[in-house]
Amino acid sequence: MDFTIRAVRLEEYEALGELTAGTYLNDGLLQHGAEDFYLEVLRDTARRARESEVLVAEDAEGTLLGGVTFATGDTPWADIAVAGEAEFRMLAVAREARGRGVGEALVRACVDRARALPGSERIVLSTDVRMLSAHRIYERLGFVRTPHRDWEPTPGLLLLTYALEF
Repeated sequence: MDFTIRAVRLEEYEALGELTAGTYLNDGLLQHGAEDFYLEVLRDTARRARESEVLVAEDAEGTLLGGVTFATGDTPWADIAVAGEAEFRMLAVAREARGRGVGEALVRACVDRARALPGSERIVLSTDVRMLSAHRIYERLGFVRTPHRDWEPTPGLLLLTYALEF
């Protein structure tokens, strides 16, 4: 790997927020495009870092390549995780960093954190039906679809779910 995974730093909050929001917007993952309310949530790295764990991938020059939010089932950032589960959200990789294993490394870091938690039984996630390259990463790492947990955070936005049992 020509990058490292580590916790986000305070001075990177804005840059990671813009990277994450820009990724979702440019990949067409927001129902209402540039007017979508979720853009502000994606940009608010400071809140995510206060209430969960935010990881980044950084290259040797200090460039942020991507990020992810990791949460346990007892925190505000857990959309579907319950007690005994962890969850990751807002996985984003800069377009110019794709194909280098950044997304997979961020997911592996979340899996490692979840496995290390006392009483942790699984890690779960929600994903847009259009995130096909992300689905391939999840399946390659052993995640399985959990259709009984699929959900719509807003009407018309179906999110698929996956889980990895420990």
